[in-house]
Amino acid sequence: MSVRLTILSEIETVAKEQGKTLTPLSDDLPLENTGLDSLCWAIIVARLEASLGIDPFTVSEEAYFPVTLGEFIQAYDNAAH
Repeated sequence: MSVRLTILSEIETVAKEQGKTLTPLSDDLPLENTGLDSLCWAIIVARLEASLGIDPFTVSEEAYFPVTLGEFIQAYDNAAH
């Protein structure tokens, strides 16, 4: 499964587990408008680190916080390569 599909699948799984309603996901969707809260994002990042073996937010020397879903996915794509 690609990094993108893994991320989208995890987002949907966590939303369901946490009883959150997702808005339609697109690359330009701001993370704050997905319907997920900070706990959901923390769970997603932890699970992605476990499944993908990377956490792009701790390996980078400079602080980077993605704003959109596309930027979030790109951070993982960049860290995977």
